[in-house]
Amino acid sequence: MARPWDVDDQLWALIEPVLPPWPEKAPGPKPIPDRSCLQGILFVLHTGIGWEDLPQELGFGSGMTCWRRLERWTEAGVFDQVHQILLAKLNAANRIDWTRAAMDGSHIGRKKGGAGTGPSPVNRGKPGSKHHLICDGNGTPIYVLTSDANVADISRALDLLDCYPPIAGRPGRPRRRFDVLLADKGYRSEALRQACRERGTEPIIAKPKTPNIKGLGKLRYVVEQTFALLHQFRRIAARWERRLDIHDSLVSLACALICWRRLIKWTA
Repeated sequence: MARPWDVDDQLWALIEPVLPPWPEKAPGPKPIPDRSCLQGILFVLHTGIGWEDLPQELGFGSGMTCWRRLERWTEAGVFDQVHQILLAKLNAANRIDWTRAAMDGSHIGRKKGGAGTGPSPVNRGKPGSKHHLICDGNGTPIYVLTSDANVADISRALDLLDCYPPIAGRPGRPRRRFDVLLADKGYRSEALRQACRERGTEPIIAKPKTPNIKGLGKLRYVVEQTFALLHQFRRIAARWERRLDIHDSLVSLACALICWRRLIKWTA
């Protein structure tokens, strides 16, 4: 039975071409193979174990070896690229639901300091972070960003709309815009509504002091489902990494794994 951190041949065939080459004349002993280091990173991502506690008997090398490889891959944007490749493959298989997108935010606790942490309004002011997510109508994660816990959802809404690359995979120009955007009252803003319409997306967001839109919750549940899938990866369910870029790289890897599982399920 395959373990969650095992990298099968099909997934490795997608990831390997994106990895930066190792310098041919690099000093020191022969490095641990990239595939073994990736499995060590996945072990930490799934279990939440500390890097220094990674068991060397598993053959992944030391925790610091895996962390340094993760640092190198983060600088090269490897997992962002893998996520985009898998989104394109889902789009090619007609598994991206362009009829609607949903966005929301979710607080996570802080275990270490670093950029992107602040007093949490849902945890008695204790330091924490917040994940902001946009997903398609199937709950496939399109883009995630991390902010201080006290940052309002509305302040990052335009970043969620604009910061991810267009998704290829279908004939014609790569696509970015969804037909409809679903969001709760935390995103109520006439400026956001206007910005959505300028981008060709119709916002469906309840206005303040009005009843909730009937049936909206049944359509928006997918974003909560996606958060649940994302936070099953214990290393990112709380803010363990001091460096924001390392944390975000692990989030991108988790999004890529969610997309990979859906691609395998839907194209089997």
